[in-house]
Amino acid sequence: MARPAGNTKLKSARVAAGYHSQQALADALGVGVRQVRRWESDQPPMPQPEVAQNLTRLLGQDLEALGFAPPAGAPARHVRPSALEAPSGPATVPTRAGALQPASAADDYEAVTRSHRRLYWSVAPATLHPTTIAHATLGCALLAETAGQTRRRVAAALAESYLLAGRIEFFDMREADRAQQTLLRALQAAGEAEDALMGSAVLAHMAFVPGWAGERDAALERMVAARTYARRGLPSAEMLAWLDAVEAECETRCGNTRTALHLIRHAEDVLADGNEHDSPEWLDWFGAVRLAAFKGNTELRAGHLPQARATLLGALEALDAEEKQRTVVLGDLAAVEAAAGDPEAACRYAVQALDQLERTWYATGMDRVREVRRALVPHQHERCVRELDDRLYSWSTTVSALAR
Repeated sequence: MARPAGNTKLKSARVAAGYHSQQALADALGVGVRQVRRWESDQPPMPQPEVAQNLTRLLGQDLEALGFAPPAGAPARHVRPSALEAPSGPATVPTRAGALQPASAADDYEAVTRSHRRLYWSVAPATLHPTTIAHATLGCALLAETAGQTRRRVAAALAESYLLAGRIEFFDMREADRAQQTLLRALQAAGEAEDALMGSAVLAHMAFVPGWAGERDAALERMVAARTYARRGLPSAEMLAWLDAVEAECETRCGNTRTALHLIRHAEDVLADGNEHDSPEWLDWFGAVRLAAFKGNTELRAGHLPQARATLLGALEALDAEEKQRTVVLGDLAAVEAAAGDPEAACRYAVQALDQLERTWYATGMDRVREVRRALVPHQHERCVRELDDRLYSWSTTVSALAR
């Protein structure tokens, strides 16, 4: 005789939700593995009400869809769909009453997210941004078609995609209001994933928005939230130092350079001491060199010109030749020389920054060059400044700047 297939509906839903063994589902529910075996038999007993509620929540389907026969007259238990919206409004997606996506959907979605993360450093922001937003829209749809561990993995990758889109909007496109809304969606997705470290990263990026506008109280409130979320996870030394650097940047923008330098020194100590926790893969925008770039800008704004020059030259030497952060460092070096009364040296660095911008556009870097040009107004009749203007307002540079 053929062996009974058992409760294939429950088994299929379990695997689709990312629980590849009966033991994994038992651990997630806090029950014994024998209980799960009984549920997957050909005559599954009804789970107890509290366990049934957790089971339908984890697997994303009601009891009947999971192969159980509720008592006559008992309502089916449905799982709340995600409240996360796609950028253009609520996503049009199927309900979770039908079959779920397989667990491999999370693998595939994560793979594209990782690719976008790497492409950010070489692909033009205007090209990468719409692709990232489209990928996030797909993630919103997948949330309604996944459950359990698979759903959390999709949500975590979705949060990273929205975070990348928000970073492009803020740093590369200079659209702060739009970035604020995109980062809010990233925070929602991090909540769906229950990923405290991603939540911390998103909140810290959200602090940049008021921080750059000089709104200190709002920026620091978000930094308190970011640090709170970080404590809920296992933050690496790099993560903790980055939070110090973000707060230092906000303090610098608000004119509190002494506080900012104190935060940067603390970040340097944290990096030097290290800890046992590894950084998340997505924390690829920070390290000792980036901290030095933060520090050099703060020293510049504090008027510590010799220190700023030395710090920025060290950062420039350590950065890769095609690194877009070089435009910011070159712009800050130009500002150091402008403040020191050396317009020729300031123009040389500014032209190097423009050369870099032609290869890797970065709106924040262009902002630095424009700040330097404003500082050079007293020298605008000198030949070096006129030559800088020829580069700054060339056809290609002007069109590129205005197009973005």
